[in-house]
Amino acid sequence: MQKIGRLRYLDVPARGQGRGAGTLILVHGFPLTPAMWEPQLALADRGWRIVVPELRGFGDGRSDPPTTSIDDYAGDTIDLLDKLDIKKDAVVCGLSMGGYTAFAMYKHAASYFRGMVLADTRSEGDSPEAVTNRRNMQQLVREKGQGAVADALLPKLLCEATLKGKPDVVDSMRRQITGNSVESIVGALTALMTRPDSTPMLPTIRIPVQIIVGAEDAITPPPLSEQMHKDIPGSELVVIPGAGHMSNMEQPAAFNDALGRFLDKRV
Repeated sequence: MQKIGRLRYLDVPARGQGRGAGTLILVHGFPLTPAMWEPQLALADRGWRIVVPELRGFGDGRSDPPTTSIDDYAGDTIDLLDKLDIKKDAVVCGLSMGGYTAFAMYKHAASYFRGMVLADTRSEGDSPEAVTNRRNMQQLVREKGQGAVADALLPKLLCEATLKGKPDVVDSMRRQITGNSVESIVGALTALMTRPDSTPMLPTIRIPVQIIVGAEDAITPPPLSEQMHKDIPGSELVVIPGAGHMSNMEQPAAFNDALGRFLDKRV
């Protein structure tokens, strides 16, 4: 993990014949860390530099003051691109909360984007029921800790086949969740429940966009991705079989193949 000021990130240089193709920004989901993107670092072999920001308060930065705003996650990531001199060359890929961050980044700095990948995410804001569930989770983590959050979330984040047959994925996710501070989880839940509705922005997105979703995603089901595909002109939709909400970790080969083809052909 590297650091510029308070901004922490992974920076994997491009390798292979396609060196110089561009920069892929991978924005992690809630309540995880850059470690969730480990299977995607192999895409550097296709000639893409890969930068993975660590969102404020998570992972190694768990002792930093957390935020309660998706705009802060977006602003930090834009600041990182500025400091790394990555402008007009970034393909931003966000999964779940990372997708919400990508929407906020595009709203504030569209000119930085060469392309966008929206994985297992949605454009809508939280419903009243979802807000209630977020508040209940805030109470859960305050009273019972990060392990209780992991117990509650893992059956929702992962499909049944992953839960039963891929203990390494389950263990990795549990370590990431429990390694974050109570304060960062509480703050992120507030950011999630107060994020704006990005749906009106979708028809205005005029860059190459790929939408990826796990076929068994219970949190952001495929019909939501199908609607985003309809609303974003020229977008591409990929459904990953045998994956839930964490399609990049559950089916990394299929995810990397889809993302790699998009990077090679569309951007």
